[in-house]
Amino acid sequence: MVQERNPDPTAVIMDSRTVQSTPESGGRAGFDGHKKRKGSKVHAAVDTLGQLLALKVTAANEQDRAQVAELAKAVQQATGENVEMAYVDQGYPGPQPAADAAQHGLRLEVVKHHEAKRGFVLLPRRWVVERSFGWAARFRRLSRDYERLASTITGYHWVAFATLMLQSLFRKS
Repeated sequence: MVQERNPDPTAVIMDSRTVQSTPESGGRAGFDGHKKRKGSKVHAAVDTLGQLLALKVTAANEQDRAQVAELAKAVQQATGENVEMAYVDQGYPGPQPAADAAQHGLRLEVVKHHEAKRGFVLLPRRWVVERSFGWAARFRRLSRDYERLASTITGYHWVAFATLMLQSLFRKS
């Protein structure tokens, strides 16, 4: 007997990616010391299928853990307070991000890298958000930060993910 999936997500995966800036990015472009590039950072929360639930664009020098409260709030608004857990990487350590998430009813679970990592290691649940970033990077307008306003690049991400959802819908039918 096949069980149906619950249509409302109960877990999300949060992460960020740095998008290289252009002169149009202006003052929003910061330097991401970890990636060694100047640009904007796109913070996203996706469900376990990779569908975008929340998005925020900041300067690249903004910390991932500082965006947890806003992403958690947006996720809960989008899902009707159904999400219970958020999987994150090691960029979200400490008590403050956990408290920010708990304030919105989420429990953060940090997925750690293996100590003796050799080559490619598939991290549980974390690959979903990386795949979603890969999908977004295929859209030429999202490969770099060409936009003057953060709201414009945010809108392009929503359009890209809506396009991806429609493609998967028509592929199944």
